Amino acid sequence: MKTEAICSAIISDLHLCEAEPINEKYPLWKKYKTKQFFFDGVIQNFLDHLETLSQGKKIELILNGDIFDFDSVMYRPTEPIFHIHWIEKKRGLFPREARSLIKIQKIIEDHAIFFTALSNFLKKGHELIFIIGNHDVELHYPSVQAEIRHALGEKDNSQSRIRFNEWFYVSEKDTLIEHGNQYDPYCVFEDPINPYSRGYNYITMKLPFGNQACRYILNGLGFFNPHVDSNFIMSLKDYVNIFLRYMVRAQPLLILDWFGGALATLYFSTKDKTLRPVRNPLKIEDRIEEIAIKAKVETRVVRELKELFVDSATNFPLLVMKELWLDRAFLLLISFIVILQLFTIMKAAFGISLFWGLIPFFIMLPFFLFYSKSIISNVSTYKEPDEQILSTASAITGVQRIIYGHTHIPRHEMIGPVEHLNSGCWSAAFLDLECTKPVDQKTFVWIEPSENESQNSSGVPQRRAELRKFTGNESEIVKNTKAR
Repeated sequence: MKTEAICSAIISDLHLCEAEPINEKYPLWKKYKTKQFFFDGVIQNFLDHLETLSQGKKIELILNGDIFDFDSVMYRPTEPIFHIHWIEKKRGLFPREARSLIKIQKIIEDHAIFFTALSNFLKKGHELIFIIGNHDVELHYPSVQAEIRHALGEKDNSQSRIRFNEWFYVSEKDTLIEHGNQYDPYCVFEDPINPYSRGYNYITMKLPFGNQACRYILNGLGFFNPHVDSNFIMSLKDYVNIFLRYMVRAQPLLILDWFGGALATLYFSTKDKTLRPVRNPLKIEDRIEEIAIKAKVETRVVRELKELFVDSATNFPLLVMKELWLDRAFLLLISFIVILQLFTIMKAAFGISLFWGLIPFFIMLPFFLFYSKSIISNVSTYKEPDEQILSTASAITGVQRIIYGHTHIPRHEMIGPVEHLNSGCWSAAFLDLECTKPVDQKTFVWIEPSENESQNSSGVPQRRAELRKFTGNESEIVKNTKAR
């Protein structure tokens, strides 16, 4: 029996957040978050364009992770029903359900056009699938999902066209779609099957290391754009140049803000490792079956794909300290204390001035700089899951096409027998602090039935995939084929 195939559109990494008020004194402060760079109207045009591409066929729009950026939301209620910790006031609310609900409500309020466009898209009979990424892990909370459904105008959940998938989805038995963060040691969410952890009289989530760094470091360094690695992963020389050019007046104590944020990141990453996961052994099979139904796979696929997850970088504290530059900070601090203590003793014994201590300190400085230069951040080296993961995921799911997001790098390539695509990003990413050099991708993956009407072994018409870029009211195929 011939089954009618549908069209699929995959986009990722929109990083929708609340609107940042314009800072009159320092206009570059989180400029990328201001309404000037909202693209809600572009999304509305994009959805209309999908209608043209589909030529009347049903469309499933797959929002492949990091659609919302809960980590960058700094809004807090004026009359909260819970106690707000002092660090939440400076770096954003903790990932607990009542707080996450407030954050999504603020995002919905500031992105009304986006939600109206999606609501109209659903009313035309299409489907909407959210795949949870690392920056929107708070989508796991039922109340957050319910708030989104309400904003999209859904009243009857019995025939829902909206689905929230834990980390993957198999479309039409031919394409595996994941955000991809589960293969990035700095952004892996350790257990999406059991996402909640128990603190002292509260339920929370163990955030990936990258999320913690965004919250406690980048939220306090408002001149750096978190959507482009080169904006915040730099050499010491580049940091000094950026500081002198942009921040010496606006944020003169930048190094203290960074140091405090790095310590907070290390503290919360370490603390989260001690939290006990919330698991109900009597419900685990029901939970796996629920995930499998939403992903359109057998339950074994859920278990087997989970075995591909990489180890979290937080299992290796020294590695985390290097990424935060805390190893270099502690090295300088310890050297300073030792030299100061030594020359304090020498001053008491021989009357030597403490200023002589600057000589060994400056002698050690070249060795410190050499050590700093020898360390390369592993955060920026992760690009895509390796060939082994791709081939194993293909074998587990029985598909020959795998689509990721997460890296913000659009790709379309053949890796062995697997067709691999990355949908790129739509976020407000800029190469400069003035926000004049946009990384304007707005790419997406489009999958449609092939023209020859051939069918696979399951009787489903074969489909072809294209990496496309949306410009204005049209899109064009991106010639970005790579091999490795």
